[in-house]
Amino acid sequence: MEWSWDGAERESADDTRNRRPGRRGLLGHPEHEEIHRPRIDLPDLLALNRMGSFDWNLDSGAFELDAGGLAVFDLHAHEFDGTRPALLRRVPQEEGYRLDNAVVQAIQQGRRSCGAYFRIRCRDGTPRWTHIQGRILRSEAGRPYRMAGIVREATAELADSALLTIPDEVRERQTTLVQWTTTALSRALSVQDVTDVLTDRHGPLRLGADSLILGLVDNGVFDVIAATEPLHLPELLHMPLDRTLPLSEAALTREPAFVTSREDLLRRYPRLEPYIQDIDVRSAAFLPLVAQDKVIGALGLVDTEPKVHTAEDRNLALALAGVIAQSLQRATLFDQEREFATGLQDSMLPRHIPAITGGDVAVRYEAARTGRDVGGDWYDVIPLPQGRTGVVIGDVQGHDTHAAAVMGQLRIALRAYAAEGHPPQTVLGRASRFLAELETERFATCTYIQADLSSGVLHVARAGHLEPMIADAGRHVHWPTVHGGLPLGLATVFGEDHYPETQLFLEPGSTLLLCTDGLVEQPGLDILAGIDALTSAVQDGPGELDALADHLSDLLWEQPGSPDDMALLLLRRLAEPGGPAAPRIRLHVHQADPAGPGEVRAELRRMLEQWRAGEVAGDVELVATELITNALRHTDSGALVSLELLSGPRCRVRLEVEDRSSHWPRRRSPGETATSGRGLLLVEALSDRWGAEARGAGKALWCEFTVPAPEDS
Repeated sequence: MEWSWDGAERESADDTRNRRPGRRGLLGHPEHEEIHRPRIDLPDLLALNRMGSFDWNLDSGAFELDAGGLAVFDLHAHEFDGTRPALLRRVPQEEGYRLDNAVVQAIQQGRRSCGAYFRIRCRDGTPRWTHIQGRILRSEAGRPYRMAGIVREATAELADSALLTIPDEVRERQTTLVQWTTTALSRALSVQDVTDVLTDRHGPLRLGADSLILGLVDNGVFDVIAATEPLHLPELLHMPLDRTLPLSEAALTREPAFVTSREDLLRRYPRLEPYIQDIDVRSAAFLPLVAQDKVIGALGLVDTEPKVHTAEDRNLALALAGVIAQSLQRATLFDQEREFATGLQDSMLPRHIPAITGGDVAVRYEAARTGRDVGGDWYDVIPLPQGRTGVVIGDVQGHDTHAAAVMGQLRIALRAYAAEGHPPQTVLGRASRFLAELETERFATCTYIQADLSSGVLHVARAGHLEPMIADAGRHVHWPTVHGGLPLGLATVFGEDHYPETQLFLEPGSTLLLCTDGLVEQPGLDILAGIDALTSAVQDGPGELDALADHLSDLLWEQPGSPDDMALLLLRRLAEPGGPAAPRIRLHVHQADPAGPGEVRAELRRMLEQWRAGEVAGDVELVATELITNALRHTDSGALVSLELLSGPRCRVRLEVEDRSSHWPRRRSPGETATSGRGLLLVEALSDRWGAEARGAGKALWCEFTVPAPEDS
């Protein structure tokens, strides 16, 4: 594009030749001398005048800035990626809000152009006043789609302007105010969060007012959602939109209203007189809240002192209204999406928990707090053949609708496999293959338990999930070691979809707890801290099962900073008649599991520590090791280990090791060089009592240890 000087006419060649020699023109050049004036392109001409051009696509957000414009913003070409956010490295936050508000107002008011002064911060830290002027292009329907214009340096122009004479303390206060509002509202995820920020003890004062009132527009009605005293007026909380009330008028006209006295307020809005007779109102600002060219509500800032709103005060108020409007719009969307997410999740979870024979079940689910995050957590309770019950807890990777969809399909498939009566290892193996064939990259963690509450036997299989917790009737808690495999789906991909089973026992009155990691994980904290907190909450919680479930979910999930969803399942075996059962655990050691004896010893050690067994704990562990080793070495089956705390004049610990061999133990007299045969001698020496009992096709060796009283230790 070429540029010719405005108002200048080109002379013809004949006119030049007909001039008289020696005559000089206005610039001192002889008129017969031909002067070559190079044409100056528009970008070069703008750059000479410290100006540049821009072209902003309002639909796509693309922002074009020429070399002159980059120079005005003190940016190199590689620092600008063609978007408005790239300019923010030079525009202070409060100036950006003021500039955005000027553009929004021009668009809303239907103006053809928009202009504004604002400051930028150069790369060396010095401030630079800048002016932007743009033409707003609209479609035939009046929809704005483009803005094009110029940006120029204006520091010299405004050297004596009032914009530059604002006291530093005033500008600092305004900057602090905008920064506080932006920071505080950036953490608000719901409309309630926004109103809590604005109406706390210092909220109105931080906004430069004595009190405030906030409302939203919904289907032609203005609903007040927050008001500080004394502006809480029940009669005006829910009113049709009209111009007789200041906030309604601001929402209808999209124009702010600034009143400087009580008389001015009543002159404009006489309808308010009966409501504010006892309210000291001397000045106020009523601001429309506009986000994405849509009025969502209005904000009123009220003062008890007369106030003249300067241009800077008005710009600041409008900038704050823009920040609050954006936060409210985001929070409203989050609330809507959270409601949708919670409804979707609830529709995929079991609607009814079946009654089970010999026990009770309590379940809880809490959705993630962030709006669009749909969780993949689930639980299930499945009636099984022969009076058994299947319980499931699981968590699909991710927090979106895809995770929820995968969860729904996986839950149904796993329920079908379990209902056919397959053992837990088969159920999880088939579920893993099902998930791998779903054409999804998601995996899932899961624990499935087949429970026979008549005998208390639990068959547990685990796929990368948290281990279960068991709390007995005396609130003694332990986390038994449960063998596990890789998460569902992932295990099949790696060819490791085998899930070993662990056999546990649930004594009468004991409670099994299954949960997802949302209950024990907090951002920035070790998961072990969450597990310790859960253990303490179970020990200190109420005894009734539903009350305990409420206590755990309220106490742990409601901790600040819990962004994840949470599923919780409690299974309790009913206590036997005749009072509470003695504290007891049962552990099964598989014959082919070399790590089994060590894991059992660790469980016994943890339980004896809870029971405060003192110095006999080492004797119990040593005898248990001897009896387990004998059972695994001399029989064809595994060993069933039971540990029980017996009450009486002196507390006793009773240890039982059961196997399926009918061969009765006998005491030997080994020689000095013998390497075996001393097992029963060791049992007799360390225990207070011991013996053997027939158990069906097998037997049980038992021994008891007296726990020293506190004064004895």
